[in-house]
Amino acid sequence: EVQLVESGGGLVQAGGSLRLSCAASGFTVDDYAIGWFRQAPGKEREGVLCLSRGDGTTYYADSVKGRFTISIDNAKNTVYLQMNSLKPEDTAVYYCAAVQDGSTCRLRPSWYAGWGQGTQVTVSS
Repeated sequence: EVQLVESGGGLVQAGGSLRLSCAASGFTVDDYAIGWFRQAPGKEREGVLCLSRGDGTTYYADSVKGRFTISIDNAKNTVYLQMNSLKPEDTAVYYCAAVQDGSTCRLRPSWYAGWGQGTQVTVSS
């Protein structure tokens, strides 16, 4: 069973940084496509970035290019989202997701099989 637990959210001023963690259990992250998503109040869940394990390519939403990066600690079976130069419009609940596909990844929520519970990120202006 795919289980994901996010942590690391909080309140930060615009221009600041946060690192979110996504601890995985029940599977090995090295074998799964991993995505980070976010959902702001009243808006649909949107893809932030995803990592294709097949070729190691990261796909980014235009809104986060150059500011957000993904990394993985295989020893801890944990995925991280590093967020820099945060803006008020980055305020949302952030989720990590996984699906067993080694060939690609997608920024479409419906493609993913397992989800965490989310962690709140609030960026003040």
